[in-house]
Amino acid sequence: MDDGIVLSMRSISKSFPGVKALQNVDFTLREGSIHALMGENGAGKSTLIKTLTGVYSKDGGEIYIKGNGQVVNRSPKEAQENGISTVYQEITLCPNLTVAENLFIGREPRKYGFIDWKAMNKKAEALLASLKISVSPTEQLDGCSIAIQQMIAIARAVDMKCKVLILDEPTSSLDEDEVTKLFELMAGLKEKKVGIIFVTHFLEQVYKVCDRITVLRNGELVGEYEVKELPRVQLVAKMMGKDFDDLAVIKTGAGLPAENNREPFIQAIGLCGQAKPFNLDIYRGEVIGFTGLLGSGRSESVRSIYGADKITGGMLKIEGKEVKINKPLDAIKHDMAYLPEDRKREGIIDGLSVRENIIIALQAKIGILKPIKRKDAEQFADKYIKLLQIKTASMDTPVKSLSGGNQQKVIIGRWLLTNPQYLILDEPTRGIDVGTKTEIQKLVLSLAKGGMSITFISSEIEEMLRTCSRIAVMRDRQKVGELHGDDLNLEKIMQTIAGGGE
Repeated sequence: MDDGIVLSMRSISKSFPGVKALQNVDFTLREGSIHALMGENGAGKSTLIKTLTGVYSKDGGEIYIKGNGQVVNRSPKEAQENGISTVYQEITLCPNLTVAENLFIGREPRKYGFIDWKAMNKKAEALLASLKISVSPTEQLDGCSIAIQQMIAIARAVDMKCKVLILDEPTSSLDEDEVTKLFELMAGLKEKKVGIIFVTHFLEQVYKVCDRITVLRNGELVGEYEVKELPRVQLVAKMMGKDFDDLAVIKTGAGLPAENNREPFIQAIGLCGQAKPFNLDIYRGEVIGFTGLLGSGRSESVRSIYGADKITGGMLKIEGKEVKINKPLDAIKHDMAYLPEDRKREGIIDGLSVRENIIIALQAKIGILKPIKRKDAEQFADKYIKLLQIKTASMDTPVKSLSGGNQQKVIIGRWLLTNPQYLILDEPTRGIDVGTKTEIQKLVLSLAKGGMSITFISSEIEEMLRTCSRIAVMRDRQKVGELHGDDLNLEKIMQTIAGGGE
């Protein structure tokens, strides 16, 4: 292995039943380098990290660590012993212990068989000072900010003599000042010759702190690039699997407003929650899309409109009147409906039947004191099973036994039953067959033609171009553009995601 290389992964392969998660992937990390690992959902980033850290056993390939030669990590503990440490987005420390206890848990200094608290606190103070982390060793961890907790996790890894530090989405819960402090810590680790793998979706951060980028797509290596030699728009193209020199321009006329000078039906004014403040006008009979790379804030924006995430600022107006939507039930009562991105966790209720899943939102809307009669529930379920061509043995079949596409149709039926005026569809066609995708796209256009306002989110931009009349573009949790007319094409969207015409 080259003297400057601290980690070399060669021809790494990993399969799960029916899925090739990684196919002969190479990855090289240099000492004192911050290396971004990038790719869209399902690209293989997490699988590559988990094969490196011993969470998964690899099917093929070799891993080399400087000073250790070829290694086979059978567990995260063994990976750590080989100099590989991971700091996840979700903090894995002990909130009920002090900072010093978390730094040295399992390896506390001892005197006469007992923990030497004085020595441990002194060592912790020196370690924190060396990394410029401003916190007392005796402070309880749950009194620290998320940023400080992450830095403590990093400090623990560094003190355990890690050669490779993996930071998995470390900035997603941090504000700008906290991100700056984290980057200062990372710069200090570079000087100590620690190799850092930085997994993130924030393009701005990649170009601010990283030296190299490795892009994965569909479990395969797209390439490794120096940051200074890869324009942002080219990075976006490689992540999305588009040849920037041969982009298909797809026009759309779907869901266009019938009149030019209408008042907006819904207005978001400086609305913010998990995403930064944004403005958006939504018209009746229109399909408006949100696009951006995974983690860009597209889902967070619609969740703010619907009240699924706490609103921290701005306002929402319906037909010119300000409304307060603090929770999904408020949105339902204002005739809104929301099909979430994660249908397994937030969509279907797998312990209930198809019939019960279809009527549950309507029951919530009218209240539990007015239970829907069994006969009416059966009529409602029968109507939407036929309308959406849901393939199920009967309306009493457990919804968990249906295919993914049919589960998605059940959720759509649930919301159509509430007769919404505004429908949010977040990744409604992910993981379902081409035929069902087409059916859902046709349904969206039909609903818009009937006067319903629809927001459509999809990772497949071509699908959005076929369906939407306007598209809001998100980057780093901020709305950075809104495209319509002649600008509604793949090339313009990718340039906007990347940041202008870079």
